Amino acid sequence: MDSNEEMTAIEALSANIVDTRFEAFSKQNIEDAKNRITDIIGCAIGGTNAPGNAALIEVVREEECKEESTIWIQGGKTTAQNAAMVNTIMARSFDFEVMAGFVEDRVFAAHHTVSIIPTALALSESRKVNGKELLTAILLADDVAARILVASAVGPIQIGWDGTMSLSHFGTTAVAGRLLGLNKKQMKHAFGIVLNMVAGAIQSLWDGATTFKFQGVADRNGIFAAQLAKKGWTGVLDPLLSRFGYYNVYAQGCKDPGVLTRDLGKKFWGETYYKPYPCGMPNHPAIDAALALVNKNDINTDDIKEVIIHVPPKALTNSYYAKPFILRDFPHGDAIFSYPYTVATALLKKSVGLPNFTEEAILDPKVNAITAKTRMVEQPGGVGMGMGVKVEVKMNDGRELSESQGPSREWVKNPIPREKIIAKFWHQVDFSKTVSRENAEKVLDQIIRLENVDNAGEIVKLLVA
Repeated sequence: MDSNEEMTAIEALSANIVDTRFEAFSKQNIEDAKNRITDIIGCAIGGTNAPGNAALIEVVREEECKEESTIWIQGGKTTAQNAAMVNTIMARSFDFEVMAGFVEDRVFAAHHTVSIIPTALALSESRKVNGKELLTAILLADDVAARILVASAVGPIQIGWDGTMSLSHFGTTAVAGRLLGLNKKQMKHAFGIVLNMVAGAIQSLWDGATTFKFQGVADRNGIFAAQLAKKGWTGVLDPLLSRFGYYNVYAQGCKDPGVLTRDLGKKFWGETYYKPYPCGMPNHPAIDAALALVNKNDINTDDIKEVIIHVPPKALTNSYYAKPFILRDFPHGDAIFSYPYTVATALLKKSVGLPNFTEEAILDPKVNAITAKTRMVEQPGGVGMGMGVKVEVKMNDGRELSESQGPSREWVKNPIPREKIIAKFWHQVDFSKTVSRENAEKVLDQIIRLENVDNAGEIVKLLVA
């Protein structure tokens, strides 16, 4: 957009959402969007029966609502707002969805795609949107959320906000504004409206609470904000850079306002890290280290004397992953954000997938016998972007075994082969046993040819068990 210099950042972002056409995207952009759609739908299938979801759906069904959009897997229709919310929460349930990416040369860690895609599909179903417009809305929304995060002086999580919830509000508002046909002025007001709905406390992850996956509220709020703007509501004039806008309230300022508009409409940023394990990403190096140990050594977990996990600097005080592993009212929330549990289950099962995070697996006395022998210490300096972990196992026979693993920039920079994303999709279909393999195959086919689909909402019909 050549006229960005004449606009404020929020005006430029709003204009870009309204004006950009499908032809602006590269072949790689389109492939990235299709991969993200595949991953999020797969995560919703895998997470449909996760603890807490049945209760949420029951509450939604108790409301007398206009029937606009489908609740995936479980079936039944409700408002687009509620359907998007429920579908996102199911997809978020195992913290397994695509996350993080690059803007310019900077890594950003986020989970906004898991809100953007269910919002886009819910509105596509209710409004009979074609595949090109669905892809356009998703790519623009991903780009907005990524730019806003990277410009932040401090990540939301560092000051107590759960960025997966707070930042997603801008992504869902963008996708809703595009699909509801807002003009530039209405789009800007929609962002100003949604600022007053942003929320999400990181305490949920410290407490292992069901509310860690409450991100779907961003879907409902984003659609609501766009609907209000279309009806004439006004919002904060500059929801990003004003005195009490997003950056000053949620991010201790904006360190690089230029990134909000640099190459806007020419480059489109989005999440690219497809999680190999259904748990928090900082656990992944620890899991890799534990799996390397059991693959290289003959380890009978009954003969383990002690497990020492060397965690990144300051993790013992600042990271909920390094808190003591204690089972509380929601064991799943305790397990997926825990170094001790994820290392223990990797050592015991010699693989890590969705079956490791069922309640039966989490309560297994054998895995808890390992966590009882586990302690954590900080390793100075860290390994690999500060998230590296060393796992040390001391055996009763005197052996002392150790492995270190740390993520590099390649974990997010290099595009993952689609075959791996498809394999992850099928893992979730097989685990869930809800959507038939025949319908799942049709879903994948629809996604591959999405730009040629007249009604993108038709894909949802295949997602009802």
